[in-house]
Amino acid sequence: MNILDSLRTIVQEVNSARSLPEVLTIIVKEVQEVMQAEVCSVYLFDETDQRYVLMSTEGLRQESIGKVRLAMGEGLVGLVAAKEEPLNLQDADKHPNFAYFEEIGEEIFHSFLGVPIIHHRKVLGVLVLQQQTQRRFAAEEEAFMVTVCAQLSGAIAHAEATGALRELASAGRGKSREAIFHGIPSSSGVGIGRVVLAHQTMDLASVPARYTEDPKAEVRIFRKALRAAKRDMRNLGVGLEDKLSSEELALFDVYIRMLDDDSLGGEVVEAIKAGQTAQSAWSSVILEHVRTFRQMDDPYLRERAADVEELGKRVLGHLLATNTPKTPLPRRVVLVGEDLSATALADIPVNQLVGIISLKGSSNSHMAIVGRALGIPTVMGAVDIPWTELEGQELIVDGSTGDVVSRATRTLRRAYVQRQREEKTLIEGLEKLRDVPCKTSDGSSFSLWINTGLRQDNVQSLRSGAEAVGLFRTEIPFLLRSSFPTEDEQIAIYREHLEAFSPRPVTMRTLDIGGDKDLPYFPIEEENPFLGWRGIRISLDHPEIFLVQIRALLRASEGLNNLRIMLPMISNVPELDRALALIHRAYTELTEEEGYNIQMPPLGAMIEVPAAVYQVAEISQRVDFLSVGTNDLTQYLLAVDRNNPRVAGLYDALHPSVLRALKIIYDQASTVDCQLSVCGEMAGDPLSAAVLLGLGYENFSMSATSLLRVKAMLLNISRKGAADLAKRALRMSDAASVAEFMLTALNQLNSTESGAAS
Repeated sequence: MNILDSLRTIVQEVNSARSLPEVLTIIVKEVQEVMQAEVCSVYLFDETDQRYVLMSTEGLRQESIGKVRLAMGEGLVGLVAAKEEPLNLQDADKHPNFAYFEEIGEEIFHSFLGVPIIHHRKVLGVLVLQQQTQRRFAAEEEAFMVTVCAQLSGAIAHAEATGALRELASAGRGKSREAIFHGIPSSSGVGIGRVVLAHQTMDLASVPARYTEDPKAEVRIFRKALRAAKRDMRNLGVGLEDKLSSEELALFDVYIRMLDDDSLGGEVVEAIKAGQTAQSAWSSVILEHVRTFRQMDDPYLRERAADVEELGKRVLGHLLATNTPKTPLPRRVVLVGEDLSATALADIPVNQLVGIISLKGSSNSHMAIVGRALGIPTVMGAVDIPWTELEGQELIVDGSTGDVVSRATRTLRRAYVQRQREEKTLIEGLEKLRDVPCKTSDGSSFSLWINTGLRQDNVQSLRSGAEAVGLFRTEIPFLLRSSFPTEDEQIAIYREHLEAFSPRPVTMRTLDIGGDKDLPYFPIEEENPFLGWRGIRISLDHPEIFLVQIRALLRASEGLNNLRIMLPMISNVPELDRALALIHRAYTELTEEEGYNIQMPPLGAMIEVPAAVYQVAEISQRVDFLSVGTNDLTQYLLAVDRNNPRVAGLYDALHPSVLRALKIIYDQASTVDCQLSVCGEMAGDPLSAAVLLGLGYENFSMSATSLLRVKAMLLNISRKGAADLAKRALRMSDAASVAEFMLTALNQLNSTESGAAS
């Protein structure tokens, strides 16, 4: 097997491991064998005492595991971690940093190669090779070790978190089992509730190790799943008789026999009798066989690993279907999933939902926006949380810091409950501002609108005192269905919202799917979805969908006349002209041919693509209003996928380039009689709203839960003061400097102006 194949095998085995010790054992054994080294060890960073600990080894004394601990910079391992680069020595024991541990038994090994394991700029550990002979490891060997560490760093980070939780969960009484995981703060507030998983996983490696007190019942469940899987195989074989050769068809018989008691089935039954649940036992046995096949020298047999894994998933699917009784929802639900979308909310009453956690995504993902709209504490990008093991557990979700706490100590839980009370008091205090006129401290008017799209959001939106709906996301009703809604069904949805907010204007954005918003019945699979087929591009390619929606919007507005239609993702003038032509066509059909008494609503466009920033003047001459979508505009200007937690830290709407683009948009729009607003999440952040006010913006649209916080900020600053601050912010070189400057300046400004007022 060549080096590349070896690397692939190691990565596959690590990814299928179910615990941290298993991950580490695989690494040291496989790397030692591939490199033909006498010693391979892995040291991992222990947060509790800030040291690198020997966690697994092949070649050194096993009793030293967990005992050898090195601080940053201490010993050769600590030196590798501190320098964040490989260290290759032929006389390791003569190096000034060499630290001797009698219990480890490494005095006979002279050659040393240590490579840091780095994940998200953090040194997780060090992978070490040692030999008795005095020689420098070859450049090819060093390169292989660097590659191994780079490939495995993510898996080790995830496995470390998972293993830490397992260890904590099995700790004896009297010991803290508390575990804190970190994600991206996405909707502020604290939620405390029990976990409901968004869906069961079909990933064998993600099936948690669970045990049963009724092995006989689990054996019955397992045998039922086996019968169903065998039936699938026979039916599949029959269906392919005229398409496959006799040799290929014979494989189906092989797979069926593998499920018998004298093969895989028997092993699993034994594991169940030893105490494991059917799902856990099946996953363990299958993964062990998959690893065995992957290690075989014969290429044909190695390829059979994929077949065994597929067979494993098929049986697991039947086990999940057999062994998932419908249990009542907890009174307070924390929804957890791998990649949550709005459809995950369909089965959970919003009044029971107290927290949302998604392993994928960032603070500006669609799910995070929905979480803010509903006022539910949300954490995105919690990549290391062992989500499949948390079902039914109580979690604390801190949407302000991104922390997720499992098995919290009584003291910590009390502190979070106190924070909940304080936030409730703050919100009640802000309620007094609801009917206060929107004027800055020097008398300039501003408007606060709301973003919505969910029926459950209407009551809170109306209570917020918003003057209008600046963004109604029409795709949300589409996302919650199993097929495209008919024209009449859409009319009912739109009419309900138009009536609820009448006579206030309601800005309905036409269908904006693609990117991170796929319809389950209209999937869009692209390598780069945010730069691909989305928004107005889909609508223009499918006029049959677009025209039905436009007709429904227009008909829903009859007699109310508070509709505004907004077009998303406009990147050039011809596509805007085409969309406007279709709208006018639908209007003409309805009024002149079908006799409806409908007023033509104001038409607008979103400015969210960099190309549109430099064509604001041309675009604004064709529409009645413009709205800046800062979420996508920031994403495109900074070349940061807002759904990717790896680069989430680079996404910041206060980046000077974003602020300068916003200034360009405002300056161009000011030359034309065209209303301008901001409907991105930036408008809902009090600090950012102050910057926007200083740049000249007067209309802000945000989630209902943010409105009074923004209002409290804008009521207490002057237009002139905000303009002066924005002017200085535009000259700064990075987002952190802008945020720090604005925070300090606004605190000083508020204290000065409140002092002057008294």
